[in-house]
Amino acid sequence: MLDELRKQIDEIDNQLITLLNKRMEVVKKVGEFKNSSNAPIYRPEREKEIIDRLTKISESQNGLLKREDIEAIFLEIFATSRNLERTERVAFLGPLGTFTHQAAESRFGATGRYLPLLNIEAVFKSVAFKESKYGVVPIENNTEGIVGVTLDSLKKYDVKIVNEIYMDIHHSFASLCSDVTKLKKIYSHPQAYNQCKNFLEEHNLLDIEFIPTESTAKAAEMAKEDKEAGAICSHIAAKIYQVPLLFAKIEDNNANKTRFIVISDYKTQKSGNDKTSIIAKTSHKSGALFELLKEFKEANINLTKIESRPLKDDTFHSLFYIDFEGHIDDENVQKIINKENITWLGSYVKGE
Repeated sequence: MLDELRKQIDEIDNQLITLLNKRMEVVKKVGEFKNSSNAPIYRPEREKEIIDRLTKISESQNGLLKREDIEAIFLEIFATSRNLERTERVAFLGPLGTFTHQAAESRFGATGRYLPLLNIEAVFKSVAFKESKYGVVPIENNTEGIVGVTLDSLKKYDVKIVNEIYMDIHHSFASLCSDVTKLKKIYSHPQAYNQCKNFLEEHNLLDIEFIPTESTAKAAEMAKEDKEAGAICSHIAAKIYQVPLLFAKIEDNNANKTRFIVISDYKTQKSGNDKTSIIAKTSHKSGALFELLKEFKEANINLTKIESRPLKDDTFHSLFYIDFEGHIDDENVQKIINKENITWLGSYVKGE
């Protein structure tokens, strides 16, 4: 019976590979068109449209595949397709094995052409100076708050936000030693270590030597060379450095989530479920911010975030980073955008 079921699976897989190859043949033709017109190959709004359509089909068939399953499968297909159309470099906050690397790989695939850089501003420079087509950086964490250098770089460099990625941040425990009672040291970034105190206490690991590292990826790299050590790291770092994963999701707060943005040099098209980001400069007088917010109310625009940032001169004045629902091509958004005190940072598909 099991052999017969496996035979059925093999037959279906044979059909799948044939259909995937047909899809890639069409993709190459799309790539030829895009290359001749210099059109962008990364279209998050188009990918959302496909996933929405396939989800509806699966639901109508009472299929076992849910939206998240379809998304996981097709995001990798999309990434492979883009590589066939045109190979483009993706810069991200490194090193290899960081959560930003994981976020980048979730959109640009396991076989993408990546450039890990040591700080966030370097990622912006790489995109602004055309060394990379895309950049992936963190912008906000639901427990640590906004990433200030990302907001400052959005103001400083001529790039646009083309997508956002919300990702659950899960720490894992990896080691060459399968018996945690024999471990003599733990490598990790201090922040990650402090976020996993309950796990460490439960496994009697709080009293062994803790060696801080510059990143959780570096922790995995060091644990690979030390049979008496464990590492608190991401699962992608454990995979890259080939350190066996002993425990997954060991963090104290299971709701830890980070928002990443993808930056590039073009405007995305409307998807029907978009978000726009701007930087607004207000005059230094009573009621200036109120007047700005009143404009959003009158235009019937829903704000999703407002964050003040210092102007970084000798005036102590501030700028405001604002996210709101809508696309730059929407008529009511145009009323807000077309003002001297507004810098448009991008319109993009809302993340989930």
